[in-house]
Amino acid sequence: MFGIGMPELIIILVIILIIFGVGKLPEIGGGMGKAIKNFKNASTEADNKKKDELEDDKKA
Repeated sequence: MFGIGMPELIIILVIILIIFGVGKLPEIGGGMGKAIKNFKNASTEADNKKKDELEDDKKA
């Protein structure tokens, strides 16, 4: 995982807790989840459009 071990992850988590505080973490997590979901949907749509265009070109 990019050479990041458990100690590094714990240090990163502690820094995030210090910067944002415990109260903001659920909001940040929810926002990250929505962003990842939107990115996956957009990439899937792009793949489907390319497949449809290739199929149309083959038929023509």
